[in-house]
Amino acid sequence: MTKFRGKSPALVSRCQALAGTAPGRLLLVLLVLATLAGCDSGGGDKQQARQQEPPPPAVSFQKVTPETVSVEAEYTGRAHGSREVQVRSRVAGILEERLYHEGQAVEQGAALFRIDPEPFEIAQQQAKARLATAEAELAHARREWRRYSTLYEDDAISQRERDQAQTNLQLAQARLALAEADLADARRNLRYTEVSAPAAGRTGLESLSEGSLVEVGSLLTTITSLDPLHLRFALAEPDAALLARRQDTRDDVSKPLTVSVRLADGSTYPHPGEIDFTDRVVDPATGTVTVRAILPNPDGVLLPGQLLRLRLRLQQLNDVFRVPPQAIDNNRQGPRVFIIDDDDRAHSRPVELGPRVDGRQVILSGLAAGDKLVVNGQVALADGAPVTPMAAEE
Repeated sequence: MTKFRGKSPALVSRCQALAGTAPGRLLLVLLVLATLAGCDSGGGDKQQARQQEPPPPAVSFQKVTPETVSVEAEYTGRAHGSREVQVRSRVAGILEERLYHEGQAVEQGAALFRIDPEPFEIAQQQAKARLATAEAELAHARREWRRYSTLYEDDAISQRERDQAQTNLQLAQARLALAEADLADARRNLRYTEVSAPAAGRTGLESLSEGSLVEVGSLLTTITSLDPLHLRFALAEPDAALLARRQDTRDDVSKPLTVSVRLADGSTYPHPGEIDFTDRVVDPATGTVTVRAILPNPDGVLLPGQLLRLRLRLQQLNDVFRVPPQAIDNNRQGPRVFIIDDDDRAHSRPVELGPRVDGRQVILSGLAAGDKLVVNGQVALADGAPVTPMAAEE
């Protein structure tokens, strides 16, 4: 009876009736064996089900290390002469001779043109003659003044006559000064008949040919200084803000910011440029800020008007992390990453993003040195989920 304890009364009575006969006992044994087999089969299914449960998902990770990152950008700039001077005539006359070869490099003060000097030589001679006349009149007025002064002291003439002699002396002195000025002007005009270079540089084409009548202010040619050159380019407003912040926070303000230039053949120009001007006004039409750099050009390799590619460091970030972009997960709460702890569990952590540098995302905050950052397989992860970590290739 013990073996039927816990069963229903109807089932117990049926089993007892079967046990009373030989065929019944055989049937009962078979029934017990089937029941035991069923029990063993159910336990085996549960164990097999437990053995078939999937393992934690495999993820790839990288250990992160802080570093110093330079944020750089490339721009297109146009070269200009550091000085572009228009050579103009200061006197009117016939252009008699050109004294240089067009396109020639000249030094400051070099003779470029000659205007017919003959009218100005005559004007100088006339001014000299007027000066000699004024000097003679002044000498005569001085003698008269001395004589009239003596006569006045002897009461031989009236005060009116004495004052007239003094006035004549003063007028003679004024005429002499005017004559001296006229002579100086004549000499200057004669000197201006030889037009010289106001600055060193390379000459352009002549604007008027020899034999032409030139007026005061007529353009004769243009001189462009090639060493150094000015490199002008435009920064987008966000980049301009980064550059301005870097300029304002420099430790050594005497050390200028530099740019590197890339030539058309892909090589780097050996002389870096130095930024000497950054506009503080944003062009409303383009949303850009104008920047100028001084670029040495000792060999004359670069030419004004040339388009150049340049690279500029906008910002330097210290103690930041560069990670693969696919490691960043953006959701409604903002960007986040997954970090694996010592128990092989992945934990979500919010981060602050910086710019992308060389194809990798800069993390400004949210990571620590040595963190195991999940870089692949984190798409379906939940915070605190167990994982199977595998080191990723750097």
